[in-house]
Amino acid sequence: MNKPVASLTPSTSATAGDDARLALVQAWLTPLVEKYGIRADSLRPASSDASFRRYFRVDCPNNSLVIMDAPPAHEDCRPFIDIARRLDAAGLNVPKILEQDTENGLLLLSDLGQDTFYQRIVKGMDDATLQANYRDTLQALVRMQQVTTDHLPVYDSARLREELALFRDWYVARHCDTVLSEAEQSALVSLFDQLSAHNARQSACFVHRDFHSPNLMINTHPENGRGPGIIDFQDAVRGPVSYDLVSLVMDARTTWEEPQQLDWAIRYWELARQAGLPVPADFADFHVDYEWMGLQRNLRILGVFARLSIRDGKPHYQQHMPRVNGYVRQVAARYNAFRPLLRLLDRLDNIETKVGYTF
Repeated sequence: MNKPVASLTPSTSATAGDDARLALVQAWLTPLVEKYGIRADSLRPASSDASFRRYFRVDCPNNSLVIMDAPPAHEDCRPFIDIARRLDAAGLNVPKILEQDTENGLLLLSDLGQDTFYQRIVKGMDDATLQANYRDTLQALVRMQQVTTDHLPVYDSARLREELALFRDWYVARHCDTVLSEAEQSALVSLFDQLSAHNARQSACFVHRDFHSPNLMINTHPENGRGPGIIDFQDAVRGPVSYDLVSLVMDARTTWEEPQQLDWAIRYWELARQAGLPVPADFADFHVDYEWMGLQRNLRILGVFARLSIRDGKPHYQQHMPRVNGYVRQVAARYNAFRPLLRLLDRLDNIETKVGYTF
């Protein structure tokens, strides 16, 4: 075990964004150095996400650990603790909570590994490995959907409808700098009402809300079972049964062509039926639910990515917008009810070209 030290010294990369929260992390970890054998000079950034949360990693003699830094003024880490315990009890592969300071928004977690699915896909993953990982993930998804939803927020029609405003307010108005005509506004209102009502009628279960490649970790110990590592689950809700499948196969960070989407959707549906989950008995009916949910989510994601770019100074999210736009078009082209949306997208895409957005 490493010799305890008076304070934890961050690595050079960790000090690049030195601030009061980093000093708090150092002070909180110092008494834990001896308990976990933390190497005093190993504190370094692990990752950040679209919220105010960020993560650090430290080394121990035989493993590494992760620190979640969730500023209480912006984030509440108690839902993360609650959901982590529910998922762990269900046999899913989630971080173990080793230490917690909820008052200051700090958690010490077990480390699920270095690579997310997204990172490994970008590096290059052969198809056999890819398919094996995603089939394990579909099984994990079905298991996760059976987790209790007691006291979780409800993803109901009102909330679904409210989120669609992100597309209008941030993607259309801000990103594309466009004022809608009265006819376009009326068409969007009708479309949003239809989408949110249809999706709210789906049977409900546990919903992760961001069950996609950046939040799935490559299982470095598959012999221990439990499937992929699952992270970023603190915003879980009780909501439509098709939502997390849509997140996975219409991934905003990774393009999956429609035949691959359909293959995974069918495999999921078969597993869900075997597990007694409340999916339609006919796959054709489930496929409609899945597509309408996909349109709902991806319209919202266009708005979220525009907001992250414009308001939060994270322009790299723009690079994913064409992919999400493609998913929106894929569904909208199949249903007459969404033809007005296609016409609007045609106009917006032309405006983007004129104003010189690059992706």
